[in-house]
Amino acid sequence: MKNQFPIFKTKTKGANQKFNLNDPKEREKYFNLKAGPEIEKLKAYLEKNTFIAYLLGKKSSGKGTYAKMFAEIIAPDKIDHFSVGDMIRSVDGELKDKKKKEELINFLKNNYRGWLPLEEIISALEKRSTKTLLPTELILALVKREIEKRGKKAIFIDGFPRDLDQISYSLFFRDLIGYRDDPDVFILIDVPESVIDERIKWRRVCPLCKTSRNLKLLPTSKIGYDEKEFYLVCDNPACKEVRMVSKEGDELGTKPIKKRLILDKKLIDKSFSLYGIPKIFLRNAIPVKEVKSYVDDYEITPEYCYEWDKKTKKVKIIEKPWLISDDYGVKSYSLLAPPVAVALIKQMAAALKL
Repeated sequence: MKNQFPIFKTKTKGANQKFNLNDPKEREKYFNLKAGPEIEKLKAYLEKNTFIAYLLGKKSSGKGTYAKMFAEIIAPDKIDHFSVGDMIRSVDGELKDKKKKEELINFLKNNYRGWLPLEEIISALEKRSTKTLLPTELILALVKREIEKRGKKAIFIDGFPRDLDQISYSLFFRDLIGYRDDPDVFILIDVPESVIDERIKWRRVCPLCKTSRNLKLLPTSKIGYDEKEFYLVCDNPACKEVRMVSKEGDELGTKPIKKRLILDKKLIDKSFSLYGIPKIFLRNAIPVKEVKSYVDDYEITPEYCYEWDKKTKKVKIIEKPWLISDDYGVKSYSLLAPPVAVALIKQMAAALKL
């Protein structure tokens, strides 16, 4: 079985420039080279127009990263992104505050439509388990409220549709919330499970500022060694070189979320057959045999390994291309976020007919 996602070409002909894609200034130059005309068209479009984009991808596939990078490049003040999961967790907090709970109930009285009585809906919220999906009709009402909070902005929605039955709802969602003239688009993201597994296993978080990095794939500028293991030191000056740590359970990788990943794949596969709504395809991995034709070397995700130099008493950092197997057993290289964002920018401009 072959990957249905097309490979997007970001390779620049005749350009000898290389960019450090971790540096914001270098990244800006990179995007102007790779997608300058499309960036200007999207900026002009967002002066008077908006859109709704549904992000569909497996957990930890980079949905938020790509949406936020798109906003950073195009128009941070005119684009917003929210996660349905974060929205529900925020509602959990509101239910514990008497005034906020009353405001929530009043909103639902005016906006919720469904088979279950409102009392049962509130009870379901209060007794919610992370393993139980809330009624789709309730999610619709809450998403409407979330969009209203943000005013007239272009919106990336992460986590809706969340189940197979919600795909049909999303086709008419812009009409339901009053965005009648706004185009909408499905953004389908393909990231191999092996990539997600490594992202989770090697993730490290600052206990103070909560910044997330990756020991293997996205290290900080300083690496420590305690004679047992190598570790990341937070870059934030305010954190005063605190040691970054792994979250409980991260060492298990994708094992705890296997069922979720299976459902996410079903959602993506189902969305391929949708008619009447533009689709954007973002692919994270490229087969080794094709990579030179499609991307520049510096766009490939490097893998970082470490050695302790006894003479200098310093950590030696070894960088090399990160070789993986995709979900179809094909030897591939994973891409950094910026080239995937370039694909998003160019395809978004095309979807909006700019």
